[in-house]
Amino acid sequence: MTMQTFFCINMNIKVNRKDVVTEARTLSQLAAEMSLPEKGVAVAIDANIVKRQIWDVTTLCEGMNITVIKAAFGG
Repeated sequence: MTMQTFFCINMNIKVNRKDVVTEARTLSQLAAEMSLPEKGVAVAIDANIVKRQIWDVTTLCEGMNITVIKAAFGG
């Protein structure tokens, strides 16, 4: 009997209530994939804010609900 290894290439998540298919495995990879700016952005996973300092080690899972909030400047 041979051992098979399966790799999930794409993952289904929700970003701002929209279905998104991503190859990202971490929050920082998702931010790069979405071309999020370095500043003025907050991200929450399942309604919990995630500090930017830990985006590199924050692993994404199938079905996660992610909210991205971008700061608006001006009057």
